[in-house]
Amino acid sequence: MSTNMTLYEELQWRGLIQDISSPDLIEKLNQGGLTFYIGTDPTADSMHIGHYSSFLISKRLAQHGHHPLLLVGGATGLIGDPKPDAERPMITKEEVEHNFQGLKKQAEQIFGFEVVNNWDWTKDINVIDFLRDYGKYFNIGYMLAKDKVKSRLETGITFAEFTYMILQALDFLWLYENRNCTLQVAGSDQWGNITSGIELIRKKLDKEAYGMVMPLVTDSTGKKFGKTEGNALWLDKNKTSSYEMYQYLINLEDSMIIEYLKKLTFLTPDEIIEIEKQHNEAPHLRIAHKALAKDIIVGLHGEEEYNKAVQISEALFGGSLEGLSSEDIMLGMKQVPSVPLKENTKLIDLLVENGICSSKREAREMLASGAISLNNQKHTDEEEVIGKDLAIDGKVIVIRKGKKKQFIGIF
Repeated sequence: MSTNMTLYEELQWRGLIQDISSPDLIEKLNQGGLTFYIGTDPTADSMHIGHYSSFLISKRLAQHGHHPLLLVGGATGLIGDPKPDAERPMITKEEVEHNFQGLKKQAEQIFGFEVVNNWDWTKDINVIDFLRDYGKYFNIGYMLAKDKVKSRLETGITFAEFTYMILQALDFLWLYENRNCTLQVAGSDQWGNITSGIELIRKKLDKEAYGMVMPLVTDSTGKKFGKTEGNALWLDKNKTSSYEMYQYLINLEDSMIIEYLKKLTFLTPDEIIEIEKQHNEAPHLRIAHKALAKDIIVGLHGEEEYNKAVQISEALFGGSLEGLSSEDIMLGMKQVPSVPLKENTKLIDLLVENGICSSKREAREMLASGAISLNNQKHTDEEEVIGKDLAIDGKVIVIRKGKKKQFIGIF
């Protein structure tokens, strides 16, 4: 199936194209050779999983002979792209620079993209030149008609936010003139900013540039992909461990999993069709979920991190802890409640003093029935003395009560 598809046809099949600025772009995409850019503002020092599909589409284009540039907005990040409901909080120049360095390192390591910073070509423009050289090309009615601006007119939008689209258009113009960049790629919420850049290039240079946007990746309710209880799933494994990423992906809703495989993996269409068939026949095996988790985690952090995430996940349900360090366990299981341990404590006291069991009576019942495990080994002797010799690296004991309750004991 995939061998007969053009690049554009495959992007369509994967659901990765919402809009393009011109039909002429289709053949240019299929031919290869375009320099294009994708942008993000340095609001944090790591990208999150919500960025992932955008960066993957850039990688797909790169594999077909196009040249990607990642623009990290050291200038635009100081203003903030207007949100639909409120102004973004201002961050300091020092924070922006710190975040820029983090994103630059991450993009180069994970995706291999060349990184540019719009602060470099924006910092020396004075306000008069900005208004004369760029502001004069923007009609207020045109700007007011943009969705992002329109949505804020009732609640209020500052002049700084209002000019954000001019700054982003300026970026496209500069990259067109200086890097022969003719295409901007982004999520659908950036369509207004992209078309503003295309218009600025047309008016100032009498040249044609192109834009392409993809649908935002969401769950079945429209909530952005990767948002868990208000928190993002970070691509930095020190912020979101591979285990946490694995658990999030393995528990995604069945109804969306094939769509995610199409948008978020490099599995071929033929492979995805076969996985979909197996998933429909035996959804409880979570074959599609596991394929998604493997592709994403290996792509982000490598095979070893993926295998470790699977091992930690299995360990939570009674598998082997062999080969895992105390650091692996504490990072992977940081959502599991932790309890302090003291050297040479009787097992029954350990359970009661840390609230794992409500009383010695309950502890004895749990122990007698084989419901207490330490490092996934059953322990039944209430008089057993627990010390660092039992702990992984002399630091950590994984304590299980019954089938579901887990604790991390820390010396």
